[in-house]
Amino acid sequence: MRLFGKQGRPADSSKATKDDIELVESVNEELDDDTSSEQVFTCSDCGVSTSLSEIKKSQYVCPNCGAHSKISARRRVMNIADPGTFRKIKSDTTLRNPLDYPEYEEKIKNLRKKTGLDEGVLSGVCEIDGHKTVLAVMASEFLMGSMGVAVGELVTRSFEYADKMNLPIIIFTASGGARMQEGILSLMQMAKTSAAVQKFSKHGGLYVSVLTHPTTGGVSASFATLADITIAEPGALIGFAGPRVIEQTIGQKLPEGFQRAEYLEEHGFVDAIVKRGEMKATLSQILRLHENRRKSWQR
Repeated sequence: MRLFGKQGRPADSSKATKDDIELVESVNEELDDDTSSEQVFTCSDCGVSTSLSEIKKSQYVCPNCGAHSKISARRRVMNIADPGTFRKIKSDTTLRNPLDYPEYEEKIKNLRKKTGLDEGVLSGVCEIDGHKTVLAVMASEFLMGSMGVAVGELVTRSFEYADKMNLPIIIFTASGGARMQEGILSLMQMAKTSAAVQKFSKHGGLYVSVLTHPTTGGVSASFATLADITIAEPGALIGFAGPRVIEQTIGQKLPEGFQRAEYLEEHGFVDAIVKRGEMKATLSQILRLHENRRKSWQR
């Protein structure tokens, strides 16, 4: 698995042109909002309330029951990337409505303004404890991270950029599946992204997938589950169709915890379950171990 350029030299993404990547000039406003003790966060699992300032310190993990609440793509990047190192991969996210779906364009415009994101995935180059990598984070706050043409293109570009620059790639998935407003074109992104993974893997690249709640539909059936190393957050729902749909289809009661991260780890679908507070250190260790292994091969 390659983390270095040709002849064992570290890949240098600084050689990329300005057309390839652009600096992220600002972070989402939610990251700088008021954190006074009067503001509270109520856990949807146990119902216990915690001050907003404390829940942010714990990266939105409930101190009472350990439930991992959803977080924005920008906050995820700030939790994982070394400060000031993240640079967004530039791609064409021109607003399109291929099926002339009613109110679709207006909804996308409003979401772009509200979230500060171009689309349902935030992709760029960063460092994790000094280890350079491509990092892509799906945004559940943007149409539930559904995969349409633009998301498929951004994910594909991420793999192509990692391949070109001889870098590993880490993708955090959180998606409800294909984007119904784009019909068959959204389903085509499954084949497109899977082909990008195959090409990247064929060239020896390292791909780490981190499955967060929820990772379902076309995303789980394509690039999310094709990684060299697959990690999941505790309690994450991971699967194609939801448990209720499966039960209605087969007419049987599913096992306890079916499609949850813990069940999937027990049955070999997930390599490890990692708590959010330990995620950066774990990813750093994976990058470091593969980097050292590569160096030993070259001696």
